[in-house]
Amino acid sequence: MTGKLYNFSKLLILVGILSLATGCATTQNNDPLERGNRVVFNVTETLDKHLIKPIAESYVDVTPVPVRTSVTNFFNNLGYLNVILNDFLQGKFEQGITDMLRFTYNSTFGIAGLFDISTPIGMPANNEDFGQTLATWGVDQGSYLYLLGPSSTRDITDQVPSTLLNPFFYMSGIIFAPISALSAVNTRANLLEQSNIRDEAALDPYSFTREAYLQQREFKIHDGEPPASGYDDIFGDDGDDVGGDVGNAGDEEESGMLVIE
Repeated sequence: MTGKLYNFSKLLILVGILSLATGCATTQNNDPLERGNRVVFNVTETLDKHLIKPIAESYVDVTPVPVRTSVTNFFNNLGYLNVILNDFLQGKFEQGITDMLRFTYNSTFGIAGLFDISTPIGMPANNEDFGQTLATWGVDQGSYLYLLGPSSTRDITDQVPSTLLNPFFYMSGIIFAPISALSAVNTRANLLEQSNIRDEAALDPYSFTREAYLQQREFKIHDGEPPASGYDDIFGDDGDDVGGDVGNAGDEEESGMLVIE
């Protein structure tokens, strides 16, 4: 009974997030919530600096690279059901079938996803989520939103299907909590180099994170080919080539400082 109540409370939180996102999705201003976003960003950065980042650095120091790679593979594979769902929701049926095979191979022959055996045989990973699906359906991005990481009122809705498709969500908190903590620490460890570069290069880390995230989202939504017009005003006639590079740079900055999946 306790386990069911625990799962029900988590579901209520997810529904609340979805309701918030739906209610704000008509906002046209890129960052009308900037004042509140900056408060959350600063709190998150402080928590990261004094707690999360040191833990991630210690994790890197004591964990061999092959082990960390396997942990990353495991969590990537665990979240792949959400990728498959959104393949089909976006009408990418051939990709969806290939991703189903990828998930099956990695989950079985790859020992629960610890080893990525699919990429070497011609089935590379794809990255689809419900925010991208809504974008393909014509839903506006809405307001930029910073909670545990950069997002938007459209993209935050992905927390619902990605969580509901996570098998550990249906287990007790005794299992769900440590698995989520490991995922957070491993994700933060994978972002150490990128965040250090950001901290050294950016005069305003908040704005840098926001712009990198928004460009990265455009890059993903358009499958690596964002509209050239989105960059013409900034880069001039060479906007096509540089725009693609910026999109890739945004991908390096994905998830900002701390994201819990």
